[in-house]
Amino acid sequence: MNEIKDLSAYHHQLSDFFIQPANAKEWEGYKLSDEQVAFFKENGYLSGIKLLEDWQIDELCKEQAEIADPSHPGHHLFYEFHTNESSDPDAVLFHSLGHWRITKGFHDILWNPAFVRAASQLLGDVSVRFWHDQLFCKPAKHGGVVAWHQDYSYWTCTKPMQHLTCWVGLDDATTENGCLYYVPGSHRWGLLDRPALAGDMNGLMEFLSEEQKAEFKPIPIELKKGYATFHHPLLVHGSYENKSDRSRRAFVLNVFADGTQSDIDEDFLDGIPFVKRGKNMDGQYFPLLYKVE
Repeated sequence: MNEIKDLSAYHHQLSDFFIQPANAKEWEGYKLSDEQVAFFKENGYLSGIKLLEDWQIDELCKEQAEIADPSHPGHHLFYEFHTNESSDPDAVLFHSLGHWRITKGFHDILWNPAFVRAASQLLGDVSVRFWHDQLFCKPAKHGGVVAWHQDYSYWTCTKPMQHLTCWVGLDDATTENGCLYYVPGSHRWGLLDRPALAGDMNGLMEFLSEEQKAEFKPIPIELKKGYATFHHPLLVHGSYENKSDRSRRAFVLNVFADGTQSDIDEDFLDGIPFVKRGKNMDGQYFPLLYKVE
């Protein structure tokens, strides 16, 4: 393989993966309805947003298979890389961060107009910056769990809390192969302690009040491949094991409103310079994806 460039240096689309809107009218074609935004505010999530065509999914799956090899020449650009985040070989959860720096497809999905327009609206019609990406892959027959958790419990190195998560399936996601589950309304529970991500599925339960346990009623988010689900940084979510005959691959794009600041003076993504406490999260590794004029 050829030497790999660090694609974080490029804050624009590098391929013809997406056609960028040329004017305000074209951007309006990607706008969420008032009803969709209201649903998100009430429940803490919004699902069923189409982001990718089949040919784009095929390209991303090809790239995922290539970069899953620990000997890939771009391996040093990952922030994290776990062939199995769990310690159980019978419950495999491939999990990585930083692949946007390695392949053009995973780089260019950051500038998907359908994604950035929706993200801006759900954050309150603001300019949007990239935080980091993730891959979660559960192989057929022995895929592991992602424990119940809140995303922001891992992100308290930043403030204020004005973050958003977008989960996108590269396979059809069903209850059989380990789809995402949400606890609607749990984004109003406040910040909870964080469990091990690939540990005990129910590790979070010890941190819940009796009232929260009574309200703990997860619902499955089954999605066709190429479709996205967005959720609030405090929404409790997780996913069960995959014992089916089909894989369950997905990528995640995490973003925050422009103006979000660092709240620590130490590294929070491995291999990149930290942002000093009180300084805006911007620069090479946190590109501006969508600007509100």
